[in-house]
Amino acid sequence: MAMTLRLPEDVDRRLTERAEREHRSKQELAIEAIKEANARAELDIHGALDELMGTQAETLDRLK
Repeated sequence: MAMTLRLPEDVDRRLTERAEREHRSKQELAIEAIKEANARAELDIHGALDELMGTQAETLDRLK
């Protein structure tokens, strides 16, 4: 799916520099960054749920 991404000048400059340095496209780097951010967000959610299950197990059992 096509998408236009407008970046602040400083972010675009850094992305361009990294793309040139790594011989990769800006699009490839942006996709990679989005995937990594999503993975981190999912880990945060799973970590929070694990902690909740451990600390609030009794309360959650009573709610069943």
